[in-house]
Amino acid sequence: MNPHLLRTFVAVLDHRSFSTAASELGYTQSAVSQHIAALEADLGTRLIERRPVAPTAAGARLMEHAPALLLLLDAARADITRLHHANPTRLTLAHTPAALGPAVAQALAQLRTTTHPLDLEVRVLSQAAVIENVLTGSADIGLVDGAAAPSDPLPLPNLGPSTTTLAAAEQTLAVLFPLGHPLAGRASVRLTDLTQAQWIDAPDTAIPLDRLRAVCRADGFRPRIRHRGTDLHGLAALAAAGHGLAALPLPLAAALPGLAAVPVAEPRLVHRTELIHPANPTDAARQLADLVTDRQSTPGDGRR
Repeated sequence: MNPHLLRTFVAVLDHRSFSTAASELGYTQSAVSQHIAALEADLGTRLIERRPVAPTAAGARLMEHAPALLLLLDAARADITRLHHANPTRLTLAHTPAALGPAVAQALAQLRTTTHPLDLEVRVLSQAAVIENVLTGSADIGLVDGAAAPSDPLPLPNLGPSTTTLAAAEQTLAVLFPLGHPLAGRASVRLTDLTQAQWIDAPDTAIPLDRLRAVCRADGFRPRIRHRGTDLHGLAALAAAGHGLAALPLPLAAALPGLAAVPVAEPRLVHRTELIHPANPTDAARQLADLVTDRQSTPGDGRR
């Protein structure tokens, strides 16, 4: 399957337009049509309906695979490029909003004392964007977070053989309540008692609601509002004003104004942070990984 044809296929369905895909990719519309026809001939089935532009059943199935396949190809290219063009004094760290805590900040400060000069850039992104940044070489190292059973890894997508994932931290998981909420004074709560409560759907900032449904093996956790983006303080303001509940690590949640952070007692969960870096990281990325995970060396410890 030709990756150039596959990229054209994804662009057409992303934009629901042959002409817009052509403009984005720098092709003529005729070339885009030829790419789709060639891909359909290769797979022996029609993939895209032309009027209106929409996937067929086969096209929808291919679309489930295509972005991940293209991302792994980009990761392979970045891995090879990194061997010859790594900058030892530059470090780009991408992280989800709740993943960068005091320990990481202190590790960055320590790294700056040993690496001169260090050109440091920190990006706050969604989990998907952090993973994409690391796989494609746009970021040297990433931090992602989520809810998991103690010592269990996060349920991340397949990152391929060129990426290493390491445990960075485990903290108590807490639910954010506005100060006047009846449960705000509790010593702990059970998530299963909150399935019918109103929640804020903030998958890029807090624990995603579909993850809470999965770990509790229950329906519910219905959103009152949807919050998109990585604005942690905006999410906190919404929760404090009573727009809905959200789940975050206890140390971070306890520092947010106007809220009560109540630890989760059941099911037995932790807020877990994991560090992602290429299998052949830059020197700065390797040193940061060692500092964050309190390790003396990195080889052989990755789970992916």
